[in-house]
Amino acid sequence: MGTLHRHSLNSLFCRHNRFTADCPICSKGTLLDSSAAKPAARPRPARKQGAAQPAPAAREFRGPYASVGPYDGNHEVRLEKVPGGLRLGRWAAGSLERAAPTLRAVDVPELLAGARERSVLAERDQALLDAAVAAQPGEPAATVASPGRAGDMREELRVDAGEEGMVRIARWLYRPNAGWELQDAPVMLPAKRYAEALTKAVRAGLVPSTTAANPSTSRSTFTTPT
Repeated sequence: MGTLHRHSLNSLFCRHNRFTADCPICSKGTLLDSSAAKPAARPRPARKQGAAQPAPAAREFRGPYASVGPYDGNHEVRLEKVPGGLRLGRWAAGSLERAAPTLRAVDVPELLAGARERSVLAERDQALLDAAVAAQPGEPAATVASPGRAGDMREELRVDAGEEGMVRIARWLYRPNAGWELQDAPVMLPAKRYAEALTKAVRAGLVPSTTAANPSTSRSTFTTPT
């Protein structure tokens, strides 16, 4: 036992009365040598000069959608179902544009009818939107809004009258000390918010009412004109 104890001490301390691991003389060339050279990293293959990098894939949507257009700039407006709600956006050459959707007011009912024909939306969401454009006209207005919240900030989904029978459907954010700011981007919100905004838009005369256009026909049988 005494011999084992002395052997442990001898391995811990060197003949220079230092810890063996801390002695630059006795640890040299051993596993305790902290100055031993580490293995060199494997060199990376050199990149060829002028080699073309692969271009990012275009953003394309392969699921069902309803669309109207084309409009100026050869773009169309699509309505599609996305995680968390519905997206209304401008598309051109198969790519989604970062712009607030603007479309003819008379195309709004046609867009919803197309969504029903192609079974784009859940039946509950489709029914909400169908009922919205079947509202009765009321007091005219140039802008209507569906209010909501975006975190701690207020936000609105607005329908604004444009030139030549166009309407813009876009989100606005209220920033403290800055006021209301247009979000020039596709709109992604639950169907309930779209329905609320469109109901107000029909009552304000911004979007035509399907009931007023054909009083004897219920909205559930409205189809896209051929």
